[in-house]
Amino acid sequence: MMGPVLAACLLIILSTAWISQANGATCKKDGGVCTCNDQTKNVDCSSKGLTAIPSNIPVETTELRLNFNSLSKLSPTAFHGMKELTYLGLEGNRLQTLPVGVFDHLVALDKLVLSQNQLKSLPQGIFDKLTKITYLDLEGNKLQSLPNGVFDKLTELKTLYLRNNQLRSVPNGAFDYLSNLGTVTLDTNPWDCSCNDILYLRDWINDNKDKVTGAQDAACGVQQSKAVLEITEEEAAEDCVYPNTTTAIPTTIITTLASSNDDDIPELPVPQENFQKFLGYQEPDHLPTQPQCLMSISGYLGLMMFFVLISAAILYVIHFLKKA
Repeated sequence: MMGPVLAACLLIILSTAWISQANGATCKKDGGVCTCNDQTKNVDCSSKGLTAIPSNIPVETTELRLNFNSLSKLSPTAFHGMKELTYLGLEGNRLQTLPVGVFDHLVALDKLVLSQNQLKSLPQGIFDKLTKITYLDLEGNKLQSLPNGVFDKLTELKTLYLRNNQLRSVPNGAFDYLSNLGTVTLDTNPWDCSCNDILYLRDWINDNKDKVTGAQDAACGVQQSKAVLEITEEEAAEDCVYPNTTTAIPTTIITTLASSNDDDIPELPVPQENFQKFLGYQEPDHLPTQPQCLMSISGYLGLMMFFVLISAAILYVIHFLKKA
């Protein structure tokens, strides 16, 4: 009677082994696309043409690089369970939004790089769980505004890059909790110096010139003709509202429009977005990349081996039963 039992055990072992192999195909040594270092616990998936984050990245990973791929969105649970992660690189992708809670499990994270994406806004509380972070790079996106309190929990933050976005103002008190901040970049943003919201930023820059890299370069408007720190209260007299566009509309204009008849309301042109394209990127053509093809071939070979072994085990069981 031990024959069928042994055969069943063999089936279970083979099934488990195959499933484990399929799920572990993140690193090149297992047929995956990423380079993994078992000693340093680093996983490098940079420049692989990825449109999705590889599954089953080891939860003990300390550094994860996903730079210069074609990621356009993230799953809300993409990094859940990665409590050992200290570095996360997402530079040079196509991210337009960040899902709420996507970073909430990264309680040990020290550095987060989100530069050179297409982020237009940030969800409320997106960084609230990153209480150990010291380095945050948001440079080279399309951020039009920042949520209230977006940096309030980042009391250990030392470096913050905000240059080269579409920011026209920051919320009042945006940097007040960043007591350890040593470096911040604010230049190459079209700061709106006609609105009184800019006065907080003006005063903060004046008080922290030693921290602001190129403080004089944080200048007003698209023309960048006058530094924010030189703006007077008379020049920044408007009470402005910033809708979800790239243009700030003074409240006087909004009031006028609201009191007009619908037929009299003019259309407000929305500026065409200037999407950045990165060196070496191509538009998706629904063709798999070479690493993806290799993964597919590896998967098919593993599947074929699995079925061959299953068939052999079944034949063994049948042969044993016939003898019995």
